[in-house]
Amino acid sequence: MTKLGSRLVLLPAFLALVAATLATPASADAAQRPARLASRQVVFELVNQGDGLLRCRGDDRTYRVHGRLVGPRRDVLGRGGSTRINVLVHDVGTGGWFWNLRRHPRYDYATQLARRGQTSLVLDRLGYDSSPLADGDDTCLDAQAAMLHQVVQHLRSGRYDFTRGRVTTPHASQVVVHGHGVGATIAQVEAARYDDVHGLVLMSWAGDSPSAVAVEQARQQSAVCARDGGYAAYGATVADYRRLLFATAPRRVQESAVRQRNATPCGDVASLGPAILAASASARRVEVPVLVLSGSRDARVSRSAAESASAFRGSPWVTARTIAGAGSALPLERSAPRTRRLVLQWLRGL
Repeated sequence: MTKLGSRLVLLPAFLALVAATLATPASADAAQRPARLASRQVVFELVNQGDGLLRCRGDDRTYRVHGRLVGPRRDVLGRGGSTRINVLVHDVGTGGWFWNLRRHPRYDYATQLARRGQTSLVLDRLGYDSSPLADGDDTCLDAQAAMLHQVVQHLRSGRYDFTRGRVTTPHASQVVVHGHGVGATIAQVEAARYDDVHGLVLMSWAGDSPSAVAVEQARQQSAVCARDGGYAAYGATVADYRRLLFATAPRRVQESAVRQRNATPCGDVASLGPAILAASASARRVEVPVLVLSGSRDARVSRSAAESASAFRGSPWVTARTIAGAGSALPLERSAPRTRRLVLQWLRGL
């Protein structure tokens, strides 16, 4: 065979080898490359009305309650089909910013979860930030639980809107609710009452055992509401606010939180006792997996995560973890990466 013939015989094999060499790194890089992320404002039409046994007064009016979808771009824009949506429910005195602190990326819970493929709805509950309420006496925690139920239903059906553009909003194949403090109480009551979520992540959840510090703070807010009505500050001073939430959060993070702190609607303050009773009575009726997270230096919780988790006797799967050295605001403490790892590990098991 001539040299030219030999080369022609070897040419197909050589080309195949080159193609494989070029394709393999590209596909590996594509698999490792983080998904493009998106953050879009959304709005829900919700009725401010409670419907529990310990019903408190809402004004029965319909409000536009706002939030932000944060996640992989294709999921946020509804291009990836149905997806799991994590609904993030904030505490009193904070707001949706608690979960989406964009000025401090290391402590931006929603965006960090998005980098791991999770899509989240960051809510501003009625009476907070982008979901204003003229009179804070016009809502209550039972109504907040009912409105959370409406949010879950709208997510599952896709019946809500982006505030800009005409892109179809995604619908959820699964809804997992993450709550912090009183937000965790709202989430737990909703899950027990309506049985329409797939899991619960409860941070700084006191159940029926808030600490003496938390009880005193509620008493102070109640006194303000009895005197003035409308809204009451959470923490009489900035120092009090920091002590209630933080143990190890960096100073700059605490300063951002203080600048964005919200007063609490007095209807929420007045209904805290009934909400705690409802949470205590209904915990055994939660029938989905539950993750309970507490900080060992949480000023507002009087017992360990494991003790709190024992209330969920009807759940098929309960996980309890205490974060050493952390205060109440787990996503904003220095241990935030550990908190997220625990949450992501738990979510993978659903």
